[in-house]
Amino acid sequence: MKHSFALGVENYELWLSPGQHGYRLHLKDEAISPVTFSHQRNGSGTLVIASDTVPVHFAIDGDIVHLHIRGRTHILTYRDQLRTLACPDEEPGHLVARAPMPGVVIATKVSRGDVVSADAILMLVESMKLEFVVRASRGGVVERVHFEVGESFERDCALVTISEVGR
Repeated sequence: MKHSFALGVENYELWLSPGQHGYRLHLKDEAISPVTFSHQRNGSGTLVIASDTVPVHFAIDGDIVHLHIRGRTHILTYRDQLRTLACPDEEPGHLVARAPMPGVVIATKVSRGDVVSADAILMLVESMKLEFVVRASRGGVVERVHFEVGESFERDCALVTISEVGR
């Protein structure tokens, strides 16, 4: 699964894949290999990227990662794929939680007409043998649950549509 991070105004998508000696880091159209990380103590470790060894210090606060590497501090914001893909529908005042990858619905936790708050669990889905939770990115009223338990969906499909409260 791709992970998305914001560094300032720039967004970066990356993912790891197993390699012969550690992992390969995929960033844009580039694959860097080998990549390993050894956690030494709380908030520090050693990162090896293509045989360049670098000491790293980090602190994680929710979706914010403070990373100190090579004498500079960087603040990364993890961007949840489901929240990133949640975008307005054609109708003003609507929000659509979209699928970041193909999968199958395991459970729905809401029904049409339910009032939900931000971060409420909307459904559980499975993709590539991994389960993940679909959450509301903001509060509102569930207008439509697009898939039922056992149904499969493709990447970027609308999973749940939420409208503003009072509409």
